This record gives sequence, C-alpha cells and structure tokens, in this order.
Amino acid sequence: MPEAAHRPRRGATTIEEVARAAGVSRQTVSNALNAPHRVRPQTLERVSATIRELGYQPDQSARSLRSGARRTIGYLAPVDDPYDPNPLMAGFLEALVDAAGEQGWRVLLFRPARGAADHPTAAIDELVAARQVDGLVLADVLAEDPRIDHVARLGVPFVTFGRTGPAQPQHWVDIANDAAMAAVVRHLAALGHRRIGYLGASEHLPWMAARRAGFLAEARRLGLSAVTAARPEAAAVRELLQGPERPTAVAAGSDLLALAVYEAVRSEGLAVGPRGVAVTGFHDTPLCRHLHPALTSVRLPLGAIAAALVGRLLDQVRGAAPPPAGVEQATELVVRGSSGADPRPRPV
Repeated sequence: MPEAAHRPRRGATTIEEVARAAGVSRQTVSNALNAPHRVRPQTLERVSATIRELGYQPDQSARSLRSGARRTIGYLAPVDDPYDPNPLMAGFLEALVDAAGEQGWRVLLFRPARGAADHPTAAIDELVAARQVDGLVLADVLAEDPRIDHVARLGVPFVTFGRTGPAQPQHWVDIANDAAMAAVVRHLAALGHRRIGYLGASEHLPWMAARRAGFLAEARRLGLSAVTAARPEAAAVRELLQGPERPTAVAAGSDLLALAVYEAVRSEGLAVGPRGVAVTGFHDTPLCRHLHPALTSVRLPLGAIAAALVGRLLDQVRGAAPPPAGVEQATELVVRGSSGADPRPRPV
C-alpha cells in the first residue's frame, strides 16, 4: 500500500481513488462492494484492504437511486413512557440496530402520532407512501393484530417479534414462552418446592397467557400445588402468602413483576431466597443483577432474535419465497440467589 494512503485526506475518498490504489478497475471495486462473489478471493482481499485503508464510504444515496432500495428497516416502536421505558424493548432495539448494521442496513424508528396509539396503521401508511423504508419490523404482536393484515395487504416486506395468527403470513420470530416457564417450574421442583405461586400480567397479552399456561401445565404434570395471584400487584401476592398453604416459591411473568413479589415477601416478614420464599423473574433485564438477592430469571436471546428477524426481512426484500413457518429461539434460565442455587445459565 503506498505510504500516501495512510495520510489524512481532504474530502471524501472516491471509488476511482480506491481503484487506482488497489491496481484494479472501477468496476472491480464496485463488484467487491455489491457482488463479491464475482471477484477472485485474492483480488477481493486486496480491494477490501484498500477500502479500509482509505476510509472509503460508498454513496448510499446514489446506490439507492440506482436500485430503488433505501437499505433502511422501519421499526414500529411500542408506545412507552420515556421516563419509565420497557428495559426489554430497549435491549431489543439495541440488538436490532446491531443486526441491521452488520448487513449494511440502518433502522428507522417510528411510532403513531400522539393520541393515535389505537391507529398504528396510519403511521405505517405514511412511512410506506414516503418510500422511506424497504421493510418493517413489528413487535408486541397481539391476537388478531390489525397491523399484520394491513401490512400484508400493502405488499410490504415485514417480520414480527411475536407470533402471527395461523391464517396470517408466518414471518415471525419468537421464544416458546410456555416452555420457558415450564423450565422455571422444573427448576423450583428440583429444589424441593411443592407449593408454588405465580404472578402474571394481563391475559390479553399472548406471551403472558402462554407463560401462565406453561406454569400451570408443568405444575400439574409434576403433581405440585400451584396457585396464581388474582391481580398483578404486591397485595395479591401477600394474599397468597397469608393463606394456610402459602407457596414456598413464586414465579413472576416478568422481572418488574418480580419486584412486587420481593415487596410482598418482605412485607410478610419473610426473606427472599432459600431460607424464605424463592422468587424467579422473566426477561433477565439488568435490574436482576442489582437486586438483593440477585434474581433468577429467564434470559431472552435478543441478539439471535434480532439477527433472525433481519435475515428473514432481507430475504423478502431480495425476492425470496416467504417462509412456511415462524422461528423459535431458545431461552436460558439464569439461576441466581433468589432461588437459592448455583448462578449458572441453563438452556431452556
């Protein structure tokens, strides 16, 4: 590489300068960027090294004009409180941006206008009409979610973090919420718990309904005594703990709900952990490590989920046949002091 190539340059490096420095044609540089399979391995390595040395950045706007592609993924962000954001979805967004970036794509974050949360399709229509994105990622998918059929009718490539209905396109990536919660029950049973409780949130959320169903089914299969809190709050957990057959362990449907369990346990003068009431959460958000004792929780593979979503979406953008079924990603149970066992991740 010529010594001049290492010196700071004024202005942006051009593709012609890369070609001269690498001793190849302009077309070869273009092929290395857009169709590397057409370039011999030794030449591709030399061109790639030159691009890195010169700091060349392709003109994405020009490429978009030629191809009609924006190389941009639209993410319809769930409505959230900026002062109390959902830590799971914040982590998912980070993973999605990373997965898109590894493919040379970017993520455009959007959401319905203020006061229009019940009409998210309007925000989708606006984005699609402006031709700002090549495809969409939707999350928090509900039963009979109107966004799914709407986007399918528009003919826009899309994927979902969450399962779509059986009559809808199967472009989803998800975890097996019921199986993950069943693994929590087995973990508690293995520690000797025979009376266990559950604290979940609204049953209209499919993932919460699946977690509750997985908890109850596995408890029945193992012959355990299982009770569920009537309301997603600490007072309802206290009612369970005050009963004649109080549970010795409580599984929560999320890490935030597990905080309510901690509060209820301590309000009853009991300890969280092996000498009191074992507690587990779900999502393995950062707060798990900062609680005392640290919270046992189900970890979601956000990186793998995001990579699968981006891969499936880009396949659609490039004209591949739609997938016949969704994809499940494996979770793992991260065991910590709140359930009184060795802190080692366990595949679920």
